Amino acid sequence: MRRHIHSARDFVLPIIDFFYPPFRRFMNLQTFRYAASGGGNTLLGLVLYYISFKYIFAEKMFHFGFYAFKGHMAALFFSFCITFPVGFFMSKYVVFSDSNMKGRVQLFRYFLVCMFNLFINYLLLKILVEQFFVYPVFAQIITIAIVILFSYVAQRNFSFKASLPDEYKDEIKD
Repeated sequence: MRRHIHSARDFVLPIIDFFYPPFRRFMNLQTFRYAASGGGNTLLGLVLYYISFKYIFAEKMFHFGFYAFKGHMAALFFSFCITFPVGFFMSKYVVFSDSNMKGRVQLFRYFLVCMFNLFINYLLLKILVEQFFVYPVFAQIITIAIVILFSYVAQRNFSFKASLPDEYKDEIKD
């Protein structure tokens, strides 16, 4: 399994890094990797959202046993189920590979941040679509822009926080 993860990382990383030089003046490599991998995952989520909203759920109610979701909400949860593991992989192995935190801790923290993001996304989508009658795909684009801002800060400083090397810890204590 580890070999497959590293070969996937070794495939993705050079592609992302190839496009970095023009952005070097504006952001560091890690921020660029986050923007590129997060942007790709966001695009994947938006495409999945659109396809599932239009064709899988056909813009209608989806009855899920004990609860019925409106089409735009069912599409949100469908796209989340795919983008969550993709996003974790990209964050752990491509963007924040310098983190020395245990994988299960990273996964739990990533999950917490994603749940918060999903809640914000759900709430904003509900308000925009059901109160302001914004077309669901456009409403999802608006909510994505808002959620991305919070997500980078939370993932960098919480889910994948890299600890300081020991020599820096000693300097801080002095």
